Amino acid sequence: MENTKLWQKGIVYQIYPRSFMDSNNDGIGDIQGIISKLDYLKDLGVDIIWLSPVYKSPNDDNGYDISDYLDINPEYGTMKDMDELIEKANQKGLRILMDLVINHTSDEHQWFIESQNPNSVFRDYYIWRDKPNNWSGFFSGTTWEKKGEQYYLHLFSKKQPDLNWKNPKIIEEIQNIMHFWLKKGIYGFRCDVINIIYKTSLEDGKRSLILTGSEHYHSQEGCHKILNVLRTEVMDKYDAFTVGETVLVSTKQANDLILPERKELNMVFGFEHMETDQINNKWFKTKFRPNKFMKVISKWQEEAYWNANYLSNHDQPRSVSRFGDDGKYRVESAKMLATLNLTLKGTPYIFEGEEIGMTNGDFVSMDEYRDIESHQIYALLKKMMIPRRLRFKMIQKTSRDNARTPMQWTADGGFTKGDPWLKVNHNTKYINVENDMKDPKSIYRYYKELI
Repeated sequence: MENTKLWQKGIVYQIYPRSFMDSNNDGIGDIQGIISKLDYLKDLGVDIIWLSPVYKSPNDDNGYDISDYLDINPEYGTMKDMDELIEKANQKGLRILMDLVINHTSDEHQWFIESQNPNSVFRDYYIWRDKPNNWSGFFSGTTWEKKGEQYYLHLFSKKQPDLNWKNPKIIEEIQNIMHFWLKKGIYGFRCDVINIIYKTSLEDGKRSLILTGSEHYHSQEGCHKILNVLRTEVMDKYDAFTVGETVLVSTKQANDLILPERKELNMVFGFEHMETDQINNKWFKTKFRPNKFMKVISKWQEEAYWNANYLSNHDQPRSVSRFGDDGKYRVESAKMLATLNLTLKGTPYIFEGEEIGMTNGDFVSMDEYRDIESHQIYALLKKMMIPRRLRFKMIQKTSRDNARTPMQWTADGGFTKGDPWLKVNHNTKYINVENDMKDPKSIYRYYKELI
């Protein structure tokens, strides 16, 4: 079709910057490291590079707690480095998709620092009240933290206060941030937990095993109105697109966000297929049943207007460990999963390392984990009197750090010459890019052929 956009016909490759490539050997991946691998990505055949957050951040939640949307985390580089990445990627025919985290900021953002003064004009940038309600959060526990005489809302970490989207100033501020990056030449935004940004009320929620209170903020009409404004006032002025991370959505709710006449988002990540191996929440796993999994995939293929297809990302265990066999049949499993993901209708997303069949991390103690969610859940499981061995096994299977181990470039890792921020999987000795590029029957070669 002549009018088909790049985001409709291209392939997206997600980079978790902290773990992709370290250029200065401080153990942390960075923007110059990404620049050094642009030719690798071009050769693989992808079209769009989705960057997990590179904004300035204290890293309580690895960049999803932003302290300045208009600056770069010094661990990753400078704004000059970012401009260079955008320019060089564009020159190679690769476009950059940035993460947009606008449900919350860091508590170290200047807005929140000012907001702590009850008389400040920034007070209403966040959600304050005299007494907590009974809502439970995504990282377990209470969603309220006391500062001064009042409490502020945080659906995630207490260092991630929720923005008040009923305040028109927030809409204006976020529009300015979006314009800033789009004018630099990026191709759009992946919008973090975008369907929970609007809190219709702060009433107590109906008690639930998970996310008590979500009926007051999940996929609210106010959210649709905000997304329509951001689309018509910002996105439609550029050659760009949006993909939303959406919590607990049905195909109907997804279509309410992505149908062209709605003028909201271009596509969303659904999670229903990623929930087929769990009971109530992701930490309580059940046996993976391919038939159940494919039934959900087929439903979304048939019912969703446009699909953002994925089997892995920075928040999920490695697909070959989760949906395949990461031992004897690792290569066959990875190729099978690649065939599925890259032949579905919609836009395929590949997560770094998926193209060589990287597996879950080989962590042996909680001290080796860096993920805040894993540590908070481990503490909660301990309070629930779940035996130590079992709770550690639950973390091993499901921790977000499974996806965040450094990219395996060579037999000795190749990610850094320093001490990596997170343990490199020992199987880098045989699972690595260098090996796969030499082997005509490798997973990497299979990806190239499919792409």
